[in-house]
Amino acid sequence: MKKLILALAATVVLTSSAYAESVRISVGSYNLNNLPFPVAQGLGLYKKEGLEVTIENFASGGSKTLQALVAGSTDVAVGFYDHTIQMQSQRKDVVAFVELARNSGLVLAGGKDSRFDPAKPETIKGAKIGITAPGSSSDFFVRYYLQRHKIPSDEVSIIGVGSGSAAVAALEQGKIDLLVNYDPAATFVVEKGVGKILIDARNDEGAKEIYGGLYPTSVLYATQSYISENPETIQKVTNATVKALEWMKNHTAAEIVETLPPEFISGDKETYVKAVENARAIFSSDGTLNEEDIKTPLAVLQSFNEKVAVAKIDLSKTYTNEFVSKVPKAASN
Repeated sequence: MKKLILALAATVVLTSSAYAESVRISVGSYNLNNLPFPVAQGLGLYKKEGLEVTIENFASGGSKTLQALVAGSTDVAVGFYDHTIQMQSQRKDVVAFVELARNSGLVLAGGKDSRFDPAKPETIKGAKIGITAPGSSSDFFVRYYLQRHKIPSDEVSIIGVGSGSAAVAALEQGKIDLLVNYDPAATFVVEKGVGKILIDARNDEGAKEIYGGLYPTSVLYATQSYISENPETIQKVTNATVKALEWMKNHTAAEIVETLPPEFISGDKETYVKAVENARAIFSSDGTLNEEDIKTPLAVLQSFNEKVAVAKIDLSKTYTNEFVSKVPKAASN
């Protein structure tokens, strides 16, 4: 009888492994706005949900991830919420279903020789400004700033420099005068003596000063067709991610960093831990998207994106809290 029980148990293990659900998840970059995703990965939470995850990283920025999702070469994207609005203006249904970062997390940093003074917006003219990639939220940040201060976009040069150490190196080497980026790059700029932060939207006050409100950024999103056809898979991805958010609330920055895959950590670990601590305020506590906060990205996009400005955007179709609301209590404690 004992042998029979052991044999049956082994069969169950083999069967569950054989029937693990495959899901392809792509991430736009290893900036800290996306941190809850690799934390969930590092803690093995997707595997515990019975998922076999194939991960692809597009280090050049979220716009590449969005392209992959629309083209059907990935199932779920770790990208920025504002992409869902852009896609609706192009009559494509892309839906956010878990919020990772409730706030921008962006900073505008100046190199040692930068002449830009935020108190005098016109001093940004002639600057070479580094962003993660064209079409990214860092790109939107710059264009919205210029638009608000009535400065033509052709008065500056906007250059894609990626994120993390590569972005900081571009500023340090003088390839750019200003850098709009996320942590860990924001912390690296200060800790390495490369420059200083001139505009800081990592905290709520800074975001409201720049955007007029909180600016949700990193989310998990998928096409509506994939969500409709694979609700159980989406629920499992949601369960694991929400559990990671809850875990992060109750652990130190150093403990969070210990869960990460080595390739996610930029620069030296000590400075990276400081970057995680500096970014803690931006993370969602439970993955829920706030219907008021998502109006901020729409206002930003409408200010300079012609397609969004003329389109009738229905924000209710750009996100859903359905799956977050169904996360089992055991998965969020």
